[in-house]
Amino acid sequence: MRYIGIDFGGTNISAGLVDEDGVILTKATTPTMNGRPYEDIFDDIKMLCDKVMEDAGEDISNVGYIGIGIPGSIDRKKGTLKYANNLSFSDINIVEEMQKRVALPVYIENDANCAAIGENICGASKGENSVIYITIGTGVGVGIILNGKLFNGTFGGGGEAGHMVIVANGEKCTCGRYGCWEAYASASALTREGRMAAAKYPNGEIYKLSDGNIKLITAKMVFDAADNGDETAMEIIDDFVKYVAIGVVNLINIFQPEAVVIGGGVCAQGDKLTEPLKKICAEKVYGGELKTRISIASLGNDAGIIGAALLGKRL
Repeated sequence: MRYIGIDFGGTNISAGLVDEDGVILTKATTPTMNGRPYEDIFDDIKMLCDKVMEDAGEDISNVGYIGIGIPGSIDRKKGTLKYANNLSFSDINIVEEMQKRVALPVYIENDANCAAIGENICGASKGENSVIYITIGTGVGVGIILNGKLFNGTFGGGGEAGHMVIVANGEKCTCGRYGCWEAYASASALTREGRMAAAKYPNGEIYKLSDGNIKLITAKMVFDAADNGDETAMEIIDDFVKYVAIGVVNLINIFQPEAVVIGGGVCAQGDKLTEPLKKICAEKVYGGELKTRISIASLGNDAGIIGAALLGKRL
């Protein structure tokens, strides 16, 4: 039996045809083009489903279901997306929209939870029962697995640790509130700080890497500038890692997981991120001893597809 996993992001939507073991057989991606009518977006998802089946030479009769990972708060029983601050629509029945287009059962889950499942079944936390998966990208997503089961909270939106407040009356978050972890520990936050530094120091390395166009500055450029010895960039990275650590320490203190797995675009920095992070966590964790393993995700951008595809096996 095959399964289709959909990783529904604010920038791109990816689909994969996945086998029983979590191996992606075929994959396809299309831009989300967030802001257009949601019906058009679901038409594109249907197109992706058709493509991954066609490319694998598979018929729909050999596909068990579609699993969709989507950012935001969802109602799993009704199949609805209740709220998503990074998408232009909400209060939409995702299951109904897909079943209008594809005659298969449909499961939905938060995207970070799907990535957590993918890493837990096939990746960096395979075989571990209590794991926190943190994806650091445009925002900060968190998937929590406790005693082998996803933690969703009483009302279905549990695990939104990216919106725990770490700075009272701090930076404004995309959710509209202030001081959220996401506003300090995301790639967007790092980009914001890099652009501010480039505007302030036009002779600095960050500005040079942007070829004089501050709008082109990315989180990676800030890391690259730090690697090149730029003191301002090094200070920004140091502060960024400290903010990441605040959230990680809080989560470790609350849940005491076996592992914390970090994914998303920033995880490409590898040891440059995890080594100082481990050091800070060891100093700050309650009890003075860091027993939780901290590692980089191993499945990359495929984690969300794999986790979504295997939702029916976990629910």
